[in-house]
Amino acid sequence: MTQGETEARAATAQIARIDALSTHHDPVHEGVRVRWRRFGTGTAQPPLVLLHGGHGSWMHWLRNAEALSAGRTLWLPDMPGFNESDAPPRVAPGEDTLPPLLAALGGTLDQLVGAGTPIDLGGFSFGGLTAARFAVQRGAVRRFALVGSGGHGTMRRMTAQMINWRAAPDREAERAALLNNLAALMLHDKAAIDALAFEIHDISCHGTRFRSKEVSQSGGLRQALDVLGARGVATLLLWGEFDVTADPRPLVAQLVAEGPGREGTVVDGAGHWAQYERADEVNARLLRFFS
Repeated sequence: MTQGETEARAATAQIARIDALSTHHDPVHEGVRVRWRRFGTGTAQPPLVLLHGGHGSWMHWLRNAEALSAGRTLWLPDMPGFNESDAPPRVAPGEDTLPPLLAALGGTLDQLVGAGTPIDLGGFSFGGLTAARFAVQRGAVRRFALVGSGGHGTMRRMTAQMINWRAAPDREAERAALLNNLAALMLHDKAAIDALAFEIHDISCHGTRFRSKEVSQSGGLRQALDVLGARGVATLLLWGEFDVTADPRPLVAQLVAEGPGREGTVVDGAGHWAQYERADEVNARLLRFFS
């Protein structure tokens, strides 16, 4: 067995180990089944719900699930149209594609925790904007955190080209494209692009049936944050220092200054997928905020 095969097996085993800590739930809302994973059993605090990014899955939080579920309940969905969940209903051309996803997400969560039950909520990348719009729609959100959120409406600073892995002629070319995209978009430190990061990215990309890029780049985050601020929802805004989807330091400073109850953090050395690349630091920061 080659070193690469050994590392791939270890990555698969690590995913299976974390998955085994959860219970799987498959509620259905208006014909759309959503796969939720529940970690932890703590009842001292509201349940914590975290949404993954585009071309993602619950595994975007793989390196965070154990720490964040210590002493409380953590819910991680595969959002509708991703990984093990059904796709949301299609909308007419030109219409907003997010409402059907939000409806299925909210309807199934309410079956699990109860309609109107207060929750803590967070989201990463596309899941950040989705979480913001979900919080506005659902209400009953106590504290709210974003990691590398989309929807901010400012310029990206991409320096490397993404490659369309779906157009690859064979598996070798597909793997090369996926590795390229991890380096171009997701992770700053080349050493962070390990077998586990690739396995998560590979599985999640192949399970994606929802077009999230247009949603993430459509804006709307500021408006949602204003609504949450008016409701008194404490908000944490976190970006990695080298996140190519934004210029983090001025963006964080601007967003924090625009409304009450906001705090911002830039994670040194991290790229877009900060909660993977700097898991210990992000876990500690989220635990402090949500405690």
